[in-house]
Amino acid sequence: MKLMSEEASTNTTADAKYSEFIDYAALHRLASRPEAGNDEISAILSRAAELKGLKVEGAAALLSVRRPEQIRRIMAAAEQAKQMIYGKRMVMFAPLYTSNHCINNCLYCGFRKDNKELTRRKLTVEEVCAETRILLQEGHKRLLVLTGETGDNDLSTLKETLHAIYQVRENGMGIRRINVEVAPLTTAQFRDLKTCNIGTYICFQETYDPELYGRYHRTGPKADYHNRLFVMHRAMEAGIDDVGIGALFGLADHRFETLALLQHAEELERCFNCGPHTVSVPRIEPAQGAPVSEVVPFPVDDDAFRTIIAVLRLSLPYTGIILSTRESAALRHELFRYGVSQISAGSRTAIGGYTENQADAGQFSLGDLRSMEEVIGELVDMGFIPSFCTGCYRKGRVGKDFMDLAKPGLIKSFCHPNGLVSFAEYLTDFATAQTRKKGFELIKNLVEQEENPAIQAVIRKSLERIADGERDIYL
Repeated sequence: MKLMSEEASTNTTADAKYSEFIDYAALHRLASRPEAGNDEISAILSRAAELKGLKVEGAAALLSVRRPEQIRRIMAAAEQAKQMIYGKRMVMFAPLYTSNHCINNCLYCGFRKDNKELTRRKLTVEEVCAETRILLQEGHKRLLVLTGETGDNDLSTLKETLHAIYQVRENGMGIRRINVEVAPLTTAQFRDLKTCNIGTYICFQETYDPELYGRYHRTGPKADYHNRLFVMHRAMEAGIDDVGIGALFGLADHRFETLALLQHAEELERCFNCGPHTVSVPRIEPAQGAPVSEVVPFPVDDDAFRTIIAVLRLSLPYTGIILSTRESAALRHELFRYGVSQISAGSRTAIGGYTENQADAGQFSLGDLRSMEEVIGELVDMGFIPSFCTGCYRKGRVGKDFMDLAKPGLIKSFCHPNGLVSFAEYLTDFATAQTRKKGFELIKNLVEQEENPAIQAVIRKSLERIADGERDIYL
């Protein structure tokens, strides 16, 4: 099923060189295949253990599983893969929403244009800086900036916002990396955005089913399915090194969406020799004035959600998987082990939500309202190192260079030390006495377990420098 040709494309000239890459009919067939048997699952998990990824056929077989004991097998394999690639590291970040004005009318979103229940607000530069200071005071070093789409100087406003955030200082320290999740841009605009020293550009397709996409996106620029589908091509063509894709689970069959995400990743690898840096897996949550969020068209239960995350980890072993605070604290606790590598904590999606400590009236309802310190305490109890590292971005280990290190397993020699040292910085400057005590005990144990004497020596020296007052140390 082909929905676009070069002649029929309504997108930019840059998009015309790219062909449709989602095989809709084939993915729908795979999504509805019979449940895989024990032997097939065993063979696929054996291939996955080689950490070379899975094709859509293998992923579809794992997604077909319904029996709890087989789901547990898949999750155990995902846990092993995550441990091999990422070790004990869990990257921490916070979202920062700057405006809920939007000209789109997405039926699942609380910010949609026709939501008359929402009080519209756009933060001033001063208010953005105040939000940033709150997050710095909590220990955050990495932000995800989000905003609605208005079309009126969106890019110039975004650039001003990013510049202002990077200038904020709290006790001499500032935000070290900003990732950006905004509406699709042109190739020229992405080149302009790259000058702002951003990290990852993130944009969700929402649903890869074009017919359903049209039902949920009635009006506004976002109604153009293909403009969104090819946004990552434009971004990477413009020199954006790292991109993040995602789907909003609940808008279409979750098996189809997962397989489409994998085809999207394959396409970026084919075109740019580098797949997505991250994949996000949000589920639809209730949102004020958003009718689709009230009756989810394709509900995704917790077992299906567990399988989605595990299959993505096995299929894309080197790609970061992001889990937001949409999910409950209990489910997040479980999923931290089974493929997730980046998490938000202490999040607010309301405009001005950090300075006003406002948890409601946001883009969607939150399931985990715990503070960052509470989440960090739980991670330490689980044996994870909460990482505030941004070293790869600042050392140029991005895009294909990052993947070239990740695929042979070399990236862990940077991520592990940097994660430990950045966590020691957090514990020293921000943690309560209880969290500080158990956090440093975990660091001590992991340093002693380090098998490479050279890496162990580097970590010990860096920890001494942190104790002596140095900050922002990374390899």
